[in-house]
Amino acid sequence: MKPNKSISIIVATFSLMLQFGCEEQAAPRRELNPDWFNQMVWQTQAAAQPKLVAPAVKKAPKIQFEKLIHNFGNVSPATTHICEFNFTNTGDGTLEILEIEQTCGCTPSVLSKSAYAPGEKGSLKVGFYSDTQLGRTSKPIYIYSNDEANPEVELSVQANITAKIDYEPKKLDLMLNQPNANCPTITIRSLDNQPFSITSFKSTDGCITADYDPSIQARQFVLQPRIDTQKLERIMDGLFEIGLSHPETKIISGTFDAPPRFETSPRSIMIHQANPQQLVVKKINVISNYNEEFEIESAFSKEGLISIRNRRKTNNGYELELVIRPPDNKGRTRIFSDTFFVDLKGIGRLDISCNGFFSGVSSASSGPVKTKRTCKGCKGPILTK
Repeated sequence: MKPNKSISIIVATFSLMLQFGCEEQAAPRRELNPDWFNQMVWQTQAAAQPKLVAPAVKKAPKIQFEKLIHNFGNVSPATTHICEFNFTNTGDGTLEILEIEQTCGCTPSVLSKSAYAPGEKGSLKVGFYSDTQLGRTSKPIYIYSNDEANPEVELSVQANITAKIDYEPKKLDLMLNQPNANCPTITIRSLDNQPFSITSFKSTDGCITADYDPSIQARQFVLQPRIDTQKLERIMDGLFEIGLSHPETKIISGTFDAPPRFETSPRSIMIHQANPQQLVVKKINVISNYNEEFEIESAFSKEGLISIRNRRKTNNGYELELVIRPPDNKGRTRIFSDTFFVDLKGIGRLDISCNGFFSGVSSASSGPVKTKRTCKGCKGPILTK
């Protein structure tokens, strides 16, 4: 009888199971570390961490000046002087001069280069052109560098401007209705007994001239200026400048002005808290500064917002009562402006500017409003033909 095939397979499988069981008992038993997971995580993180490196020490420049102030002492007006400000890079990094800032053109400076190695020295040359105004003066100069501890250094050039020449008057008060505008003579004299000559005479728009001989030297001169009244009436004020050959005073200068023939008071109109539903009444005076008789031929405003309600004759002109109607801005703008023109018969035209701020808007919040000036230095509206 043949053995059952199924029984043979079962016997073979059981034999193999016994064999593997014996081999497992023969192998040594391994103890399982209960903290094996935490150790594996720590080892992984430690391997991922970069090695710690000591941070590099940043090299820092340092600018050190030998002096911060240079005083020229007593100097003459309109003369040129030069000084130096020496400095050293006392740091261990490269010093870079980023900017040199002067407050005015009278102190130009020269720096040979902008980068300085540690321990290297440098020098800033500064020129100083003295003013014609007498007295003590101080001009700052600002040095900007990459010195983080001291990025801005203020230097100062100082002097006491003293006169070697005196002259009078220093201001010419002129009058348009007088011969030669009532211009006085100008007396120029040496204070140190040094003889000199007059080399030039200039004035704004050439409205003042004078005769002089540059070949003549003396310790004192008396000039009689000549006035071009037509030019003077156009500019009203300005400067005059006289060139000299004195070794320590090359230029003297002064001012001049004359009242305009006609002007308005006030010179402009300002309206606050304007309301389109309310009229504004203002009074202005049209004045003759030389007591000239005149007539008002016409008056009108550029935008049509201003009109004359009443006119009254005064001792030296007219008083005008003006009515201003603020426009209906419908919230579009905060301010409005207009110009009022007054034509003087046979003479010319005066203009008065008018600026208004609508209700609820202050002039401070709206910023400054510039009033038109018809010529440089005018005291008020100027006549135009």
